[in-house]
Amino acid sequence: MTVVPIKSSDLNSSEISWFSALCSDDYQFLGIPDGKLRSSWDHCSKIVKESEVQGFNNILCPSSYQVGQDTLSFVAGCAPITSKINLLAAVRCGEMQPIMLARTIATLDHMLNGRLTINIISSDFPGQTEDSTYRYQRSREVVEILKQAWTKDSINHKGKIYNFENIDTSPVVPYQTNGPLLYFGGYSPSALELCGEHCDVYLMWPERKEDLAGRMRAVNGIAKKYNRTLDYGLRVHVIVRDTEIEAKEYAEYITSKLDDEYGKMIRDRALDSTSLGVSHQSKNREISDKYGYIEPNLWTGVGRARSGCGAAIVGSTDQVLSKIDEYEKMGIRAFIFSGYPHIDEAAHFGSKVLPKLKTCSLPTVYGRIPNETPSTPLGIGIRK
Repeated sequence: MTVVPIKSSDLNSSEISWFSALCSDDYQFLGIPDGKLRSSWDHCSKIVKESEVQGFNNILCPSSYQVGQDTLSFVAGCAPITSKINLLAAVRCGEMQPIMLARTIATLDHMLNGRLTINIISSDFPGQTEDSTYRYQRSREVVEILKQAWTKDSINHKGKIYNFENIDTSPVVPYQTNGPLLYFGGYSPSALELCGEHCDVYLMWPERKEDLAGRMRAVNGIAKKYNRTLDYGLRVHVIVRDTEIEAKEYAEYITSKLDDEYGKMIRDRALDSTSLGVSHQSKNREISDKYGYIEPNLWTGVGRARSGCGAAIVGSTDQVLSKIDEYEKMGIRAFIFSGYPHIDEAAHFGSKVLPKLKTCSLPTVYGRIPNETPSTPLGIGIRK
């Protein structure tokens, strides 16, 4: 019995994703920059290609002004060098005028033949600090405009931030039926309201299982108001080795050169460093045992050197599989894993864990992928 009702209740598989380090987040030793692992097109595209070779279903491409490449440009570059893996593009709502954003997403979706998924984010822009309620209102309006672009003949929106009247949607119709899936993470009331009403997959960062269950119940309570049921995802790091001792030794190894003051600087420079979600990741470290574990095989040491997702599943192949099984039984159907360095750890996970999992592509599960190129202006349809 899952914690809450889930949309994919009859699904006996999960979407297993990896992470491309667009935001200067690849290390051999956490907090020690390595020129060979820099956040360049060359390196990050190799992470994507390795993830596809290993058989991951999707890959998260994050967004950060301070230390990152432009996400949508990066995803476009990945279109001709991949053929199977989906790309989960982080879109910071408000960075682009919404209708132009709709066109960009539609273009990418056609370039990828429907392999695009969207991670809606609401962090501050560089040089700006906005009230959380305002940021989520802006995101809400962007999402509502996108969904009109994907499902209606015209866009008509009157909001607190954006106003559009009778805008023809034919130039922005995506490849996928009803558009890409929307993944979303956030803990504030405004965030939960937006996710419960509009998004498909609620993404969580690692916490104790009882805390994750509480997050799921909270957003499900909002979704019920709108007669909706969501799917749930977990973004978490992973260290898998043949034995638990080897995995724990590697966890200690990658943090062995970390200076905590430098780690704090890394965390503080992120645009989401003061968010409610990040504060909960910090709390995890405070309540962990002397080795950094908050429950069996869940280690918080990663969070000493990065903002956002701050814990890792650490253990043998069987222990990692058991942990994933526990999450699946809770109702989690999407996993976004990562490890340091990302290419090497993708291969570890790909060889030791992936072959023993039943996996799927959620856009396919949701029936979003047409059987042939759609008759749209960006596909094979007539351009007005």
